[in-house]
Amino acid sequence: MASTTVSVRRADRLSAILDRVRADGNVDVTELTASLGVSGATVRRDLQSLAENRMLVRTRGGAMSNDVGDELPSRIKASRFQAEKRRIGEAAAGLVHDGAVVGLTGGSTALEVARHLARRRGVTIVTNAIDIAGKLAGNSGLRVVVIGGILRSSQELVGPAAETMLSDYHLDIAFIGVDGLTPDEGCTTYDEMEAQTDLAFLRRSRRSVVIADSSQLGKVTFARISPLSDVSDVVTDTGADAEQLATPAATGARIIAV
Repeated sequence: MASTTVSVRRADRLSAILDRVRADGNVDVTELTASLGVSGATVRRDLQSLAENRMLVRTRGGAMSNDVGDELPSRIKASRFQAEKRRIGEAAAGLVHDGAVVGLTGGSTALEVARHLARRRGVTIVTNAIDIAGKLAGNSGLRVVVIGGILRSSQELVGPAAETMLSDYHLDIAFIGVDGLTPDEGCTTYDEMEAQTDLAFLRRSRRSVVIADSSQLGKVTFARISPLSDVSDVVTDTGADAEQLATPAATGARIIAV
């Protein structure tokens, strides 16, 4: 339990550092030490980790923006809002009926959906995420179809090959992970090819479900996936406030907050 707590705290620090870089363009070790309440050595290790993931550039005494985007590495994302993602995953999996064909994009919340679907039988999973495919491999109760394409650092396969393969399938329900969801911009993510592949999942499904923790609501990222009118359901956590959920509900989307 202690290691999980440390991991969550570190993920929160890394997110806070990136927020500061986005706002100011640069950060200083001394200022971060004071604002985060940790040692200078801890801050320097955090900055080095972010630099190794090309999230910023180390400078003498701090770091600066590298202008390559704001997407967190997948292992950092996975450690944030863990309890909320587990609840979202369980609730989302509960929407799947026996014998369904399920589309499942990548991401830490989608992985939680996969963990719950692993207990089911007679369900077909169509996914472009290699970590999800690995999680479900060897489960005799499921059929797993992996969509090919260009491999991203998020462990998702995206691009024209993925979209062409998806065009041959009919999905009963698709679960789409997003990085942002707002009334005006709809569902967004950081990578334009990922956005197009996510849209292909939505277009091939009879029911489209967005899975997003409350930190992603009210946020806009680089590439648009779809307007909210394309979404059947939004599964999120109870940290979302009423205003954030009002617009999806107004478009006809069913809101499930767990």
